[in-house]
Amino acid sequence: MSAFADGKEEGALRTIGEVSEALGIKQHVLRYWEQQFPMLKPLKRSGGRRYYRPADVELVETIDRLVNREGYTLKGAKSAIREGKAARPPLAEQAGVAIAIAQSTSGSDILPQLKSIRARLAAALQA
Repeated sequence: MSAFADGKEEGALRTIGEVSEALGIKQHVLRYWEQQFPMLKPLKRSGGRRYYRPADVELVETIDRLVNREGYTLKGAKSAIREGKAARPPLAEQAGVAIAIAQSTSGSDILPQLKSIRARLAAALQA
């Protein structure tokens, strides 16, 4: 949880405002995700005030990554999380893929390959 620079300990409970600010996700979106993802259940205290545990924040980060960076629908993200398919590959594996691409490709060859990948992804999304 390096996103938090509020002086609290790493395992401390966070309010919805703190989570919203640290992760750049609006509070109403966090509340909506609670409705859409049954596994996201921050603690609710008197007056309905929400407190996010570290596991809740991690789940919010996963939902955000799947929906806003990897292009999942909410339904698809929910399924991926439920089925355990939402985990990121280890950093070493991610770095290895990047290094392999960089080593196998000269600078002038990267752009056409990226455009080809983008075209294939766009075609797959339309299918």
